[in-house]
Amino acid sequence: MSQISNAIEKRDQGPGAVIEQYKQELALVAASHVKVDTFARLAVGALRQNPKLAAAAQSNPGSLMSALMTAARLGLEPGTEQFYLRPIKRKGVAEVQGIVGYQGIVELIYNAGAASSVVVEVVRANDQFNYVPGLHERPVHNVDWFGDRGDLVGVYAYAVMAGGATSKVVVLSRTHINRAKAKSDGADSDYSPWRTDEEAMWLKTAARRLGKWVPTSAERLTMPAERTDTVLPVGSAAPALDAADPDEDEGPVDGELEPAGGWPETAQPPQ
Repeated sequence: MSQISNAIEKRDQGPGAVIEQYKQELALVAASHVKVDTFARLAVGALRQNPKLAAAAQSNPGSLMSALMTAARLGLEPGTEQFYLRPIKRKGVAEVQGIVGYQGIVELIYNAGAASSVVVEVVRANDQFNYVPGLHERPVHNVDWFGDRGDLVGVYAYAVMAGGATSKVVVLSRTHINRAKAKSDGADSDYSPWRTDEEAMWLKTAARRLGKWVPTSAERLTMPAERTDTVLPVGSAAPALDAADPDEDEGPVDGELEPAGGWPETAQPPQ
């Protein structure tokens, strides 16, 4: 019986219990469309699937809640390609880092209601790609989906706005990507998305640049079709992304909010 009691006590003091304890605080900062119970289950599921992530969360629950607060505030799903949770070590101390993924940025663009579609695609060496600004409204990209496409050479992104116009087209080469990667905190660590899912990070870099030119929102904005004139114009401020440098900073978006009573005593959110 003592072993069972110890197991229950250990479970109740684990990261899942911390998430449960702070659900009310998550609900206070979460975007209105977030269902906090579902959000919490996703977070716990991510911990269960990754032992090193769970260990980092156990060691530093404050960093876990900092990341989850950011995900909730942006209305993104934790532990998915919308919002990565990854274990890192900072000065030898394990902690959880939250990173907005490319699907998360695309979600923020759709939330604003100004774009009817968002296109973010990588270009590989054997693809046929042509885009001349001023001549082409959008890139012409032909792909042999069943052949050898070759190595990554570029990425592009654009949005088709509700009225049919095309936003600014973002086109990035490997050189641009490498510059962004060089400024990313922990890009060479074992669990960095730059190593585990390089293509997704290329897509994220382009999507983030696109976020400079189209509206983004953590809240899902809804309005009657006849009121499209009230949608933010292309190139207006992007409220969901302006907390981080959209040009080059491809590192994490750190949490900014601390719940009443502070974080668990074992750790504080990263500074």
